[in-house]
Amino acid sequence: MPSIKIHLEAEEMAAVARLAESMQVSLDQLAFCALNRLMLQPQDPELGAEARRLKEERKTTLPTWSDTAHSVHVYESKPDEAQHPRHRPTS
Repeated sequence: MPSIKIHLEAEEMAAVARLAESMQVSLDQLAFCALNRLMLQPQDPELGAEARRLKEERKTTLPTWSDTAHSVHVYESKPDEAQHPRHRPTS
């Protein structure tokens, strides 16, 4: 039987595996369900554009649904706060 390989980053695979587990289906069943939904709407002109856009985006960014281990978090993009000694009242 012919097969299709999907190469995922670890963060993408973790999210997919959690979804499959929560749905109580195998990874293959989940992938086929997603493909089935896409194949049922081939007339949607945005699908081709989205596929091309995602190919380019994946070179530098993980999808929003994936785990974010490699993403820059908001707190990481902020400058470090200066460490000031706390003022202690004198007695």
